[in-house]
Amino acid sequence: MSDPVFLHRVVLRNYKSIGYCDVRLGPLTYLVGVNGSGKSNFLDALHLVRDALNGSLDNAIAERGGLDAVRRRSSGHPNHFGIRLEFRLTDGRHGHFAFNVGAMKNRGYEVQTEECVIAGIGKGPFYQIDRGKLRASSESAFPAVTADRLALVAASGLAAFRPAFDALASMSFYNLNPKLMRELQKPQEGRLLKSAGENIASVVGHLERVARGQMDIIENYLQTVVPMVHGVERKQVGPMETLEFRQDMAGSKHPWRFLAQNMSDGTLRALGILVALFQGNRDYSPTLVGIEEPESALHPGASAALREALVQASQNTQIIVTSHSPDLLDDYEIATDAFLSAVSEGGETRIAPLDEASREAMRQRLFSAGELLRLNQLAPDRAHLAAQEQRQADLFGDVEA
Repeated sequence: MSDPVFLHRVVLRNYKSIGYCDVRLGPLTYLVGVNGSGKSNFLDALHLVRDALNGSLDNAIAERGGLDAVRRRSSGHPNHFGIRLEFRLTDGRHGHFAFNVGAMKNRGYEVQTEECVIAGIGKGPFYQIDRGKLRASSESAFPAVTADRLALVAASGLAAFRPAFDALASMSFYNLNPKLMRELQKPQEGRLLKSAGENIASVVGHLERVARGQMDIIENYLQTVVPMVHGVERKQVGPMETLEFRQDMAGSKHPWRFLAQNMSDGTLRALGILVALFQGNRDYSPTLVGIEEPESALHPGASAALREALVQASQNTQIIVTSHSPDLLDDYEIATDAFLSAVSEGGETRIAPLDEASREAMRQRLFSAGELLRLNQLAPDRAHLAAQEQRQADLFGDVEA
């Protein structure tokens, strides 16, 4: 089995409520913390990279309320924000993509520094950009770049950088909206589930055609989560499409059929989560899937099935979930290093692995992660936070071992 970990290290500086964080990720990462601790801002930083590569940096920032809404303020003053993602490509090569963005006097912004390095400078493809000007590159010819865009978009036209671009642009993030999933939808390509689930009928139809095995997995888990539901399929309704569910009804020998508009929020969210997790197929496979609070609107009794689905999906695709659900985490088998804990202190989000007391309690099976969360004891490691604060690693430079 190939290693599903795509991003193994994330460094953020001054992104929304996050002053600084430097964390490592595994195949399945649970990012835990109370409401308002800043868990979503960590995922959103990765989402911004994906959006900027698939569209433009300007649109990605504008969709988040503009530069002032994205960069963190300290002591009343705005800061530049920066992101560094260290990754492993499918061919085994390691690399990183990093950039920082700062404001200009005319109220615009610029990418001050950007670099992409694969296999190390002098060993593989790399480029370094300063304010829209190429400083160094492994390639003899490099496309024109500007300071208001990420250069990796232009560099994706070069074979050397295409694998890094494709992998970063294939990260997928979800905060599913049952209202949009319930409405009639325009037929679309269906290779990738969109962030709110607004094209789920097309995705289910695509999986029915090219990955029946994936749909079987989705339907099996869906029946475990919602026992009355026996299956789901794409349904054409004039020029539009929706989902049709097969559901048991008392007194009937055969399942009845119901369109998505008649299904509960919990059923639609459960389906959306399962499609997000198992949508990988011969046409498209995300490198990473991030899901906001997958337990939302689900009955606590469904937590075990959802947890099992997360574990199975993480064998093929790297998964990050944010959660504050004790029920989802109520399992002694979850490894201690699968957790990152987020806390908000003085308006600043700090993120680190669990402290040693929490880890030891879980290792000795004195408490599950869910029980510790109920006791508000899933705390970040203070020594790790102090080391982050003292070290403040540079966003740029070679990948760490």
